[in-house]
Amino acid sequence: MKASLKTGYAAWGPDTLVLFWLGVWWVCNLLQAGFSQLANDEAYYHMFAEHLAWGYFDHPPMTALLVWLGEHLAGGELGVRLFFTLLQPLYLWVLWRLIRPADASRRDAALYCMIAASTLMLQLYGFIAVPDGPLLFTTALFLGAFRRFTEERRGAWLWLGVTMALMAYSKYHGALVVLFALSVTPRRLFLRPGLYLAGAVALLLLVPHLLWQYHHDWASFAYHLSGRNAVFRVSYVTDFLVNMLVVFNPFFVPLWVQAWRKTRCRTPFERLLRLLPVGFIGFFLLSSLRGYVQPQWVIVSTFGLLWLLFDYARRHPRTRRYVMRAGGVTLVLVVVVRLVMIFNPTDLRFEVFHNPESYGTIAREAHGRPVIFCDGYAIAAKYGFYTGGEAYCQPNIRYRTHQWQFRDDDTRFAGREVLVECPRQADTLPGVQTIQLANGRTFSWFVDRSFHPVRRVDIAFSGLPERVAPGEVLDLELRIMNPYRYEIRVGEGPIGLHILWKHGRFRVEEFPTGARFTLGAGATLTLPVRFTVPEQLAGEQFDVGFALCRTGYTNWFNGKPVSTRVDGLNKRL
Repeated sequence: MKASLKTGYAAWGPDTLVLFWLGVWWVCNLLQAGFSQLANDEAYYHMFAEHLAWGYFDHPPMTALLVWLGEHLAGGELGVRLFFTLLQPLYLWVLWRLIRPADASRRDAALYCMIAASTLMLQLYGFIAVPDGPLLFTTALFLGAFRRFTEERRGAWLWLGVTMALMAYSKYHGALVVLFALSVTPRRLFLRPGLYLAGAVALLLLVPHLLWQYHHDWASFAYHLSGRNAVFRVSYVTDFLVNMLVVFNPFFVPLWVQAWRKTRCRTPFERLLRLLPVGFIGFFLLSSLRGYVQPQWVIVSTFGLLWLLFDYARRHPRTRRYVMRAGGVTLVLVVVVRLVMIFNPTDLRFEVFHNPESYGTIAREAHGRPVIFCDGYAIAAKYGFYTGGEAYCQPNIRYRTHQWQFRDDDTRFAGREVLVECPRQADTLPGVQTIQLANGRTFSWFVDRSFHPVRRVDIAFSGLPERVAPGEVLDLELRIMNPYRYEIRVGEGPIGLHILWKHGRFRVEEFPTGARFTLGAGATLTLPVRFTVPEQLAGEQFDVGFALCRTGYTNWFNGKPVSTRVDGLNKRL
């Protein structure tokens, strides 16, 4: 029997060999998906799937849909990740068919599989439930449609439009793929209606998502275009460059560069593949000047890099031998890491370990009460996944807002006794308790005997100029609307009205106004507020707004902030 298996294996052609090894890889990913605990972001996307919609705060809906489908076929971590494990062999097979030489051999099939399996980025994003898997799958489909379109195949424009929409529904980074594709599209095709028909098809298919964005104040676009901005740090740039060396396999990085330099493209499709690594890495290198860039944002580069190294190594025997040997060493290391992710023999403290024990500890303290987390939007989702308990995460002006702001869980908790996680600056309040969790973190909380949220109170205001000066007195008029069925007393108890000045992602200057008033249930009132611009705000652009704040809770703006610039002190003089 062993001899017959060897004979059968030896008789397989290159396509069958690629399918076989992709199948082996899929089985490994399936096992990994079922026996590894969820990462933080995976739990967050699982929370998306609890309420399917055409959009979410920071991502389009494809990831939530795949999680939802998987959970209807399997439970636990495997259900969350099931369809993401299926996508990887599919997009790698599509790519193989797109770049497969006409004279492909079994050696070519083995080389392709080795390069793909040795690309560390693909190892991780082959089984975890994040938007990068759907993006890679839909990008592979787009690449096939683009090749057919540039070859002027009949009806290719329709498939091109569909795949553009699918990329947009997967992850917004797909827009870069479209821009790079347009940059290498032959000029003659811009004179033909097919290109514009493809764009019309994509736009038509995206109407439900765009309507969702419109009804949610274009939250996703605002967040990705400006909400991630931060003050420049050299570490953002250096971290990005180091991450690029690691995720694309440091054994291969010099070969990627050499292959990019030596490869000559014959078609628009090949020019697009060659452009993807430079385009994505260059774009996000520039983005690192304004904030931290996550390494997986360049994951589409792997398609170009796979083709470049495959095409180069198959034509250079010495390079091919090195790739196969270095790839073998990489796979040994990958197996070790995968086993550690499942068994954790050294008792590491990381987000994929100790989740049931850690969140179970919090649930025992909660005794069935809802838990209000202070800023860990993914932590709140993880608590719900591993315990089934009720949870909510407060938006935090000193960190970021998130999908929880579009859910009304906190309103449903009104009048009930809840556990409230303390922000760090409030963990010395009376009644605060602290426990150590199995994941190495601490959890500090207090009990609110009658929880009444104020998050949805809307505070609109006028009277703020586009530019102000330090020392200038601002007379602002506030219009405050209470949507809740209970009155809210401000200034006489724990709740105070504060004016917030936010610069970038992390700097927030907060000033109490001293205002006192009672806001009746469902009532609206107008309130004048006078504020003197302090010198500590000089020389920066701020988003300015108001919030109802109370000690022990976090908050975001109540209502929309208004942008203004504070002149520098030297200009005032």
